[in-house]
Amino acid sequence: MPDDAASRPAAHPASSLTTLPPSVPLRLDVPRIAVRTPLMKLAKNPDQTVETPPLPRAREAGWYRLGAAPGSRGAAVIIGHVDTADGPAVFYRLGALRPGDRASVLRADGRTAEFRIDSVEHVGKNRFPTRRVYGDPGYAAIRLITCGGRFDRRSGHYTDNVIAFGHLTRVSGTGTR
Repeated sequence: MPDDAASRPAAHPASSLTTLPPSVPLRLDVPRIAVRTPLMKLAKNPDQTVETPPLPRAREAGWYRLGAAPGSRGAAVIIGHVDTADGPAVFYRLGALRPGDRASVLRADGRTAEFRIDSVEHVGKNRFPTRRVYGDPGYAAIRLITCGGRFDRRSGHYTDNVIAFGHLTRVSGTGTR
């Protein structure tokens, strides 16, 4: 799967937007792939790995609440399943996103943080770019993550991750909710 330098996100996207104070995200919309999902809160498992949404709720995505809130400075991480034994899940088509596509997050404060996708990368789980995903890039960013690659029946997991990287482009709403 492609993983060339041209698909990497810009180090500092051109944006003069002021970041927002933290607020809990309520819903994610990604029109290109027909995603409109409520967001559950995720944290860490007892073994310190990042939680994923429970399989019975695989058609919903989750926000990693120990990181940045969407629209705030830092990387807001949203995780969803690609599929289950019953069929496609919320991020089934995440790999179809392209640079320039849009994603938006409705927040509890009534504002909507709107993002532009900069790149979509397919990476082996053994090469997961932890710092690029969870580290503070110096601006308001979003990371959408799911599984991809080959399904390993022995382990019961996919071999890769699909990660969409984006940056804040616009804020709408009054923030008076």
